[in-house]
Amino acid sequence: MSAPPTVLLLAGEASGDQHAAAVARALGERLPGVRLVGTGGPLMAAGGVELLAGLDRLAVMGFAEVVRHLGFFRELLATVKGRLESGEVDLVIPVDYPGFNLRVARAAHGLGVPVLYYIAPQVWAWKPRRARDLARHARHVAVILPFEQQVLEAAGASVSFVGHPLLERADPVADREALCRGAGLDAGRPILALLPGSRRQEVARHLGVFVEAAERVRGARPDVQPVLGRAASVPGEWLSAAGLPVTGDVRSLLRHARAAIVKSGTSTLEAALEGTPFVVAYRTHPLTFTLARRLVRVPHVALANLVAGGEVVPELLQHAATPGALAERVLPLLGDTPARARQLEGLARVRGALGTPGAAARVAGLAADILRERA
Repeated sequence: MSAPPTVLLLAGEASGDQHAAAVARALGERLPGVRLVGTGGPLMAAGGVELLAGLDRLAVMGFAEVVRHLGFFRELLATVKGRLESGEVDLVIPVDYPGFNLRVARAAHGLGVPVLYYIAPQVWAWKPRRARDLARHARHVAVILPFEQQVLEAAGASVSFVGHPLLERADPVADREALCRGAGLDAGRPILALLPGSRRQEVARHLGVFVEAAERVRGARPDVQPVLGRAASVPGEWLSAAGLPVTGDVRSLLRHARAAIVKSGTSTLEAALEGTPFVVAYRTHPLTFTLARRLVRVPHVALANLVAGGEVVPELLQHAATPGALAERVLPLLGDTPARARQLEGLARVRGALGTPGAAARVAGLAADILRERA
């Protein structure tokens, strides 16, 4: 009888840790005895993954920011390549995180180790060469956004749309009274959710702007209660100085908020799934933003807008993301206005385009197929 396979499962940020952990659980059910090694966070570790590096070192973002950590990433890449060269790895499943994972995919392909890329890098937003590289180095790509399949197939990739992993979350959302009790809020007054990000540099760049925007909103609508949503990867002390209520139950916050100001990223889809009208903002290092403007090939940055194929939610980026502009765009979403009604209709289209629950199980099925072929 052959030994159980070894799978290298690679994530590098909080959302990737969550989605990779779901895949780890699905692999354990599909392939009893499977050995899981990789990079990621506490959810993956709890799911049985032997971690080679954690999110405390991995979760950096942007051209300028990554430069300061190049030594660490070189050492980690050498460690991962050593595992691949040893012959112990039967399959590599990179999860998003392109700066590092695309290099691992290239190395694995060169050594004859199959790659199942889950949550494709946003190659459609950058140079087409990256899509061709992904097609060449990955045996198969499991995408979570519907339009990605056509883009990657055109580049020569073997692709499956597996649905978005956010759809398979259980629904133990706290009721409004429980959320308000926990955060010290008045359940009878409207809530404005503020989601500044899940990385240190995101919180540093967004927190002050979001809080000042909320103060301007309260100047026009004194009944509104701004609340900060704290991502699981964010220590409480990063937000405590803001002087606003904070909750780690971000999903319940979005469910019961009247409107939100949200950092661009997966959180825009979380807000869309909860049916919460919102404004998107993003600030980054000036050098990172300048380079991105030259390289990005898509008309929008918010995933909700990309899925919808047009602007459903307002996007305010870099210098345009001022407290005054954010307050001006979110205030109409707090009332019974045409702007709110239009956005709610658009968010419903976004939710409908994201597929059906079961993404992790579908990825595990694709992994089992590849391992069977390899055997």
